[in-house]
Order: sequence, then structure tokens, then C-alpha cells
Amino acid sequence: MTSIPTVVVAAPSSGSGKTTVSTGLIGALRRAGHRVAPFKVGPDYIDPGYHAVAAGRVGRNLDPNLVGADLIGPLFAAGSLDADIAVVEGVMGLFDGRITADDVADADPIGTGSTAHVAALLNAPVVLVVDAAGHSQSLAALLHGFVGYEPSVRIAGVVLNRVGSPRHEAVLRQACARVGMPVLGVLRRDSRLQVPSRHLGLIPAAERSVEAVEAVDAMSEMVGAALDLDAIVALAQLGGVTLSAPWSAADAIADAEEGARSERPHSARPHSGRPVVAIAAGAAFTFGYAEHAELLRAAGAEVVEFDPLVDRLPERAAGLVVGGGFPEEHADKLAANHELREDIATLNRAGGPIHGECAGLLYLTRELDGHHMTGVIDAVGRFGPSLTLGYRDAVAVTDSVLYRPGERVTGHEFHRSVVELDAGAPAWAWRDHHGASGVHGVATSNVHASYLHVHPAAVPTSIARFVRACEPKET
Repeated sequence: MTSIPTVVVAAPSSGSGKTTVSTGLIGALRRAGHRVAPFKVGPDYIDPGYHAVAAGRVGRNLDPNLVGADLIGPLFAAGSLDADIAVVEGVMGLFDGRITADDVADADPIGTGSTAHVAALLNAPVVLVVDAAGHSQSLAALLHGFVGYEPSVRIAGVVLNRVGSPRHEAVLRQACARVGMPVLGVLRRDSRLQVPSRHLGLIPAAERSVEAVEAVDAMSEMVGAALDLDAIVALAQLGGVTLSAPWSAADAIADAEEGARSERPHSARPHSGRPVVAIAAGAAFTFGYAEHAELLRAAGAEVVEFDPLVDRLPERAAGLVVGGGFPEEHADKLAANHELREDIATLNRAGGPIHGECAGLLYLTRELDGHHMTGVIDAVGRFGPSLTLGYRDAVAVTDSVLYRPGERVTGHEFHRSVVELDAGAPAWAWRDHHGASGVHGVATSNVHASYLHVHPAAVPTSIARFVRACEPKET
């Protein structure tokens, strides 16, 4: 077994500067000659985009809620191939995870799917980023509480963010020394370290292109100068993560298809070609997990990305995947691409498999905020007044190109839009930790569309089934 030096970047709460420090640290380590494997705890799509710009390789997610704790090690190992150090950015506060009735009753100190949970699974040291703007001597009490709260989580040092004057820094350092906490870096208040945001958080790196690269360069330069990189690399080496067998898309698909043959001997058949699966990309559709395309290819598909703002559907496209993003920000341009909308309508009429998640659901409606969309499903979408956010335990209730009735997933919703469905069988029945429940999305013989984001590594059978549905029908 081999190991890789690893550090987890966490914080006492959201808004402390984890993304700035993580992205800047990844970029600074890369500038210093390291091959950095970047990760994000939780279901977030946006932060891994900035990590990818900084690292020069794809950013990946580690979410025990979506994939199960057993897959965290293999997914981490797969994302760390050929790297010499890994940086894992946390989510929310260090111990904040999915809250369930069981968690409250059991008083579990580590939330399920929290940064602390993933750090414990990886046995990796934690660097705590503290927004010091409102702190003075009381910082010592905060650090004392975090260090002593759960001994299995090793907090190895602190980065002081948004520090004011030299006097402020001196007081904060004294507070850290009082509890024996090493200070690994100090960042001053600086507007150049701010990344533009909107209603669902940071603006994705894919949308900002040149500006994103400039922002990452600024973060890398400033964080690299402010942090003790040698000390961080040293503590990462002391907590080197022993790598398990890496997750493999090919193995996952092989296992999924073997299971399909054993459970339904006549449902699986030999590949009859490499069908083209088109994946929406570009500024409007930036959300997706790297494992999705990898699984599609492993299942036998030829994956072709296209930009719905300007492109036609790729030639020979037999199936379509439209993931998450911000179509409401580009609705006029999406509507103006008449040729693509007709291409998709033609694919739908021919029975081509179509998969839409969240933004994809909106794009597949007849209309979004008064703009014509593709009309694949009989629904209207509009920007809503409130945020819908949280994990959902869901069961498929309608047979589709992805799921059979009764198959279960844990997914995540994150949107401010509302879709008013006029027809179609629901894709999911769901419940959440508040006890709320309902039906969700729409499924037809060739379409599966809903707000629910599902990590494909947790359900490789759905990807295999989608690709089989894309293959030419035998005559």
C-alpha cells in the first residue's frame, strides 16, 4: 500500500475563507512544483471548478451522504493518482453534516458527511481557517473548544484570515500560542481575494474564463506568500493517507452489468456499438461530477460535450445529458438557439434517452421565465423567491432510462427555481430529515428529469442502463 501527504482545510463556520485558502494553497503548491490532487467535501460543484484551475487537473468531490462512507477511500485514491500531495477543502463548519433525527437523538459529535467525518475516514490532519475580523483574545477559547471537542479529529494548525493591523495579528498569535496552536499563515483583508457571487454562491469558474484564471492566480500568489508552505507540506506528510484500491469506472460498470445479468438474465446484451452521448457544457451548464463522463465511457459511450448557447447537437447523438448550472442567467441565449432546440425535440420524438438534473430539468421545460426552452417535458419553469436546499432520500417510482421502480438513492437539491409540471409520471418519491415527503420530477419512456443531483459513482447501474438504451436497436 502507498500513501499520499494530505491536508484538510476546514473552518469553524461557512464564510470563513476556506475556498480562498484552499484554492490559493493548491495553486501555490503547484507553483512550487507539486502535483496536487484537489478535493471538495460535500455536493458542491462550484469550488472544484476553481480547484481545477489552480491544480491543472480535475477537482473531485468526497461526500459520504451521496456515495456512502465505503467509497470515500477508493474515490480519493482514484483522484490522487500521479499526485504527490492532496488538498481537501471542507464544507460549512468542521463538524457540520447532514442532520437527521438519529443524529440529534444520539448526539453524534461528528455530523454525517461533515469535513470532520471525511478527515476521520482519511485519517488526515486539519488546518482550521478562522475569519479573524471579529476576534481578539477570545480566539483562544474558540480554538480550545474545537481541539478538545472530538479527539479523533487532528487540528494541526490555523490560518488567520482577514486580519487587520499588525497589532491585531500580534494579539491573535498570542491567543493561538496560549492553546498551543501553530499559526500556519496570516492573510490580510484584501478585496483581490474575493470571488464574485450570486444567488447560489460563487460564480462558476467555467463562466468567468479569463477572470477566473486571474482570480486563481491572485489567490495562489497571495496565499503562497502568506502561508508557511514548508510547514503545511511537513504536516501533510506526517498525516499521509494510506491509499486503498482506487475506484475504477470500468470496474464499477462491469460489476453493475454482472449484477444486471444475474438478477435479470435476459436484460443485458452485448454492446452493439459506441453510441454518442452528448453532454451539455459551457457557461449555462457547469455542474457535473467527473465520474459521470468516466462511467459513460466505461459503459461503452462516446462522450461529446457541447455548448447549448451556441452549438447544435453533436452529430450522431443518440442520447443527451443536461446537468446542473444556471440556465436562468442565460435563458435568452438558450432560447435564441432555435436549431439546437429543434435538434433536441427531434431526438426526443425519436425516443432518444434524455437525462436532466436541476438546470437540465429547467432546460427541458416548454418555457423558463418567459423564454422558450426545448419542450421535452410539459412544464414551465420560473425563478423562485426562496432557496430549496438539502439531501433527499428518494425511491424511483416510474420505470425510466436510468432507474427501475424501487431503486433507491440519496441525492441533493440546491435551487431557487420552481417547475410547474402539467403532465408526466413522477421520477421520484422522496423524504428529508424534517419528515417532509412528496413526489419529484418527471419520467417517461425515454426521459428522466428532476431537481435531484445524484452522484453517479453511487449508482453505476443507472449509467450502464442509460448507455444500453442509447445503443442502436436490433432489427
